[in-house]
Amino acid sequence: MKRFYPLLVIIFLILYSGCGEITNDVDTIRLAHGMNTTHPVHKAMVVMAELVKEKSDGQLEVIVYPNQQLGTERQLLELVQIGSIDITKVSSAVLENFVPQMRVFSLPYLIRDNDHAIQILDGEIGLELLLAGEPYLLRGLTYYDSGQRSFYTKDRPIETPSDLQGMRVRVMESQMAVNMIETMGGAPTPISFGELYTALQQGVVDGAENNLPSFLSTRHYEVARYLSLDEHTMLPDVLLIGTHSWELLTEQQQIWVQEAADSSAIYQRKIWAEAELEALRIVEEDGVTVIYPDKTPFMESTLPIYEALRISNPQLYQLAQRIRETE
Repeated sequence: MKRFYPLLVIIFLILYSGCGEITNDVDTIRLAHGMNTTHPVHKAMVVMAELVKEKSDGQLEVIVYPNQQLGTERQLLELVQIGSIDITKVSSAVLENFVPQMRVFSLPYLIRDNDHAIQILDGEIGLELLLAGEPYLLRGLTYYDSGQRSFYTKDRPIETPSDLQGMRVRVMESQMAVNMIETMGGAPTPISFGELYTALQQGVVDGAENNLPSFLSTRHYEVARYLSLDEHTMLPDVLLIGTHSWELLTEQQQIWVQEAADSSAIYQRKIWAEAELEALRIVEEDGVTVIYPDKTPFMESTLPIYEALRISNPQLYQLAQRIRETE
């Protein structure tokens, strides 16, 4: 009961305050997420809200609730599924626990670079994956750039996979992330993102992995003074609407929401690229040691993951192969 009590409280507060389903008489869409208001992804969602209002001449509005006001990413997905809120943004790593096909993005060194990522996300495969959540009451609207994830550590740098031996590395709630760290020789340690600063400070974990803007905005660089840009995964953020909420929108409202989401993604990519450069500049100026390791040993160390996937999950393996073969 304790496990579900916070979620029940959130649902009660949302329903009590009038947040709920869209109807033909209500022109408000409620969008909740976990980012702070300085984050590029939050700024993109604000732009989306502005565009929806503009396109609809004020007939349809999106209210944005940032900073985990209404729950964690997992809780928000559950609230979207039952229609208590309408839209949320989550990492594909969290979404893979709801939509199994999303696990593909957690495979290490699957996406080669930003150009490859755009080809995938804006193409046929990207659309397939956005719609793959419909059986689970989740319809993807668009992807936001969340950069490339790399390691950062407290006491010693990561220059080769062997440096991870014995290291406790914080990972998200993603089996793929756990497998990756284990294959490289580290000890994956799932910890809430909000508790990670203290966990690093107190030595509960020796390091973590994330993108550059998050490394800066969380101030993890204050305690983790080594940043190794091995760029092992590119996990997009996914903007989703509940199928219940989507079906209650009129056809014209659906067009407004989708067009606004697509435009906000283009804007987000631009400010994300700027945020990455700025974050790297700031942490280097603060004295963080930045390492640019040879990626080949890291890539080779993770090949067993693909071989195991080929046997255990042929469908997901084939999807990964389609992504790898996309030029």
